[in-house]
Amino acid sequence: MTRITFALATVLSLAFTPLAAQDFQKGLAAADAGDYATAIQEWTPLAEQGYANVQFNLGIMYANGQGVPQDYAEAVKWYRLAADQGLADAQYNLGVMYDNGQGVPQDYKEAAKWYRLAAEQGYANAQYNLGNRYSEGQGVPQDYAEAVKWYRLAADQGRAKAQYNLGSMYYSGQGVPQDYAEAVKWYRLAADQGRAEAQNNLGTMYGKGQGVLQDNSEAAKWYRLAAEQGYAYAQYNLGIMYGKGQVVLQDNVMAHMWYNIASANGHDKAGEVRDVLAGLMTAAAIEKAQAMARVCMSSGYKNCGY
Repeated sequence: MTRITFALATVLSLAFTPLAAQDFQKGLAAADAGDYATAIQEWTPLAEQGYANVQFNLGIMYANGQGVPQDYAEAVKWYRLAADQGLADAQYNLGVMYDNGQGVPQDYKEAAKWYRLAAEQGYANAQYNLGNRYSEGQGVPQDYAEAVKWYRLAADQGRAKAQYNLGSMYYSGQGVPQDYAEAVKWYRLAADQGRAEAQNNLGTMYGKGQGVLQDNSEAAKWYRLAAEQGYAYAQYNLGIMYGKGQVVLQDNVMAHMWYNIASANGHDKAGEVRDVLAGLMTAAAIEKAQAMARVCMSSGYKNCGY
């Protein structure tokens, strides 16, 4: 499910009168203190007077059920009023509501419309979501070049998900000529922000020597960072590296441990490969690997190995 922006607007518009500004600040102080009912009381009259920032804030509070019963239809109402005044945050959130079918019937075309309005104002999350709509052909004709355009705009603002997707477009040659070096560049930017899927893919590119010099140590480094976030594909890939002796010397116990963990996290092949490997191991080695897997998972992947 696509996520809305939950941050309340805190900046006063120049259009606020001194009295309205005072009431806005009272509501903001109440919201900051967790007194959402008072915030609603202070802000509703301002929203009814047409202040877009306040309308947006009411939308968030109705969407979250803060100070009022959760009501997506009411959230949509306030988002729309603010969006119609050009507030990018509200345009984005209204797009998300259409995307998810919350408070309105699901409508990808309407979602794309509102994302575009926010994206054209430079709103990075909207640019990313609009890129997704073009990539998937939902609400707009499928167009990988347009997807790349919007992903790039969001990626240039540091959005890790957009950087990852842009890397994938370069890797597969969708919307751009295939370029492994560019894929590595964008995967690395996302990986440095902690995106597990980017870390895994960067590891794969080091393992295969795609866009970079082949380097198993670097591959293992990136796989491990993703594996320690619980990313099953990276856990499986680490198992392969230990099983083939691509990290240090071949270590079937470590390989079994990572295959076992990847299987527990839903990787389709890991359990089968683990069981084949177990046929080459002693009962004591299997028991050791299983114990290590339990410790690894119970420690949140912080204590994985000997």
